[in-house]
Amino acid sequence: MAFYLMKVPSVSSSINQWLHRTCQIVITRDFVEAPPRTKGGPIEVLRGRISRGELLEDEYQMKIAQNLQTVFEHVHKYTPEKPGFFSKWIGKGKRRRKPPKGLYLYGAVGGGKTMLMDLFYDCCQVENKQRVHFHSFMLDVHNKIHEVKKTMVRDYSSTKLEPFDPIPPVADMITQRAWLLCFDEFQVTDVADAMILKRLFTCLFDNGITVIATSNRSPDDLYKNGLQRGNFVPFIQVLKDHSVVESLDSGIDYRLMRAGSSKETTYFIKGEDADDAVDKVFKYLCSMENDIVRPKVLSIKGRNVSFKKTCGQVMDSTFEELCDRPLGASDYLELTQAFHTIIIRDVPQLNLKLKSQARRFITLIDTLYDNRVRVVVSAVAPHNKLFVPEEDAEYTDEKRMLMDDLAISGGSDNHRSNLFTGEEELFAFDRTVSRLAEMQTKDYWDQWEHHR
Repeated sequence: MAFYLMKVPSVSSSINQWLHRTCQIVITRDFVEAPPRTKGGPIEVLRGRISRGELLEDEYQMKIAQNLQTVFEHVHKYTPEKPGFFSKWIGKGKRRRKPPKGLYLYGAVGGGKTMLMDLFYDCCQVENKQRVHFHSFMLDVHNKIHEVKKTMVRDYSSTKLEPFDPIPPVADMITQRAWLLCFDEFQVTDVADAMILKRLFTCLFDNGITVIATSNRSPDDLYKNGLQRGNFVPFIQVLKDHSVVESLDSGIDYRLMRAGSSKETTYFIKGEDADDAVDKVFKYLCSMENDIVRPKVLSIKGRNVSFKKTCGQVMDSTFEELCDRPLGASDYLELTQAFHTIIIRDVPQLNLKLKSQARRFITLIDTLYDNRVRVVVSAVAPHNKLFVPEEDAEYTDEKRMLMDDLAISGGSDNHRSNLFTGEEELFAFDRTVSRLAEMQTKDYWDQWEHHR
């Protein structure tokens, strides 16, 4: 359940009753054993959820489930070879067993892509599987590359500079942990990611991994208008060679449907009494925590990141505190481990002049949603009007200086890069709007306990 705050005299008694009813959960940091997974395949599980009224029957989703069923059956017949130092020498020249083809699923927001992938993931009774947001995965890859480079031992007796590629050992580390990789929100916006993806995934596929991915973009549109995209394009064919590409676009946003039909939804727009209403929500949530209201400092990758107002696993923060500071996916991921509910006050209307803040807000919502963290938001506008595209597309002095530093001229291919136009942010914000709608529902609010 996410809260938007609107101009109201006070929080009504019915809302108080609803808060009291829905918040009666036991908060614990201990991880409990997950319930037994369903033994049936994706089609059987999807039909079961439809028959129980949990999902609506959708012929587009059923078609994708059939594709996932094929992957599911192949995955359970496949035994991957474990990569490692000795495997490179023992059986060298021996043809590796070809891994099952995966599935790359793209389409409009809210169509059920993530739901279907999660359904497939839960069905798979295999060890060494991982389900991860693609942004978090690439962050981990860059960390691994950094660690591998630190372990390099240079032969100072040699006058010849030997090149070293950290990608193969990183790919081995990833494959040893998981050979079935399920990526949510496969999206490439960072030039550093774009430059290594072909080498990384070539090594991963050679190691025998299978990939299931969801995305809002087709493979051909990945990293669209990205800086130096020509170096990225070969990766697209690598992805296509190892995945069946399917589109899921029924024209329905089920997140918006759930938000519109939920009787328990509490949706507020910021007004003169909004702060009082949020204060009451925070006070109620604090009453369920075994702690006092105080600042908290999190140690994130050797940095101390402070937050002014927390109570147990509840954080009361502002947009400025979360998105004006140079925070990234690793910081937001740490928040999901420390808090089950995060209040975000004073969210402004965003545009391309606030592109950095908008990008952080998109990453923040993606990370909180992916980890089912509950969100309370006070904003100046409804969630579907938080991002206002600029009519004036002129480059700012800051962008022009960056173009000069990169030696990019006005007539070059890189001149229309998303780095300067913000097109990727415009595209990604549709997903943010859809997710914010779902995060306002009671169903979402209740998911945190199950997720943990």
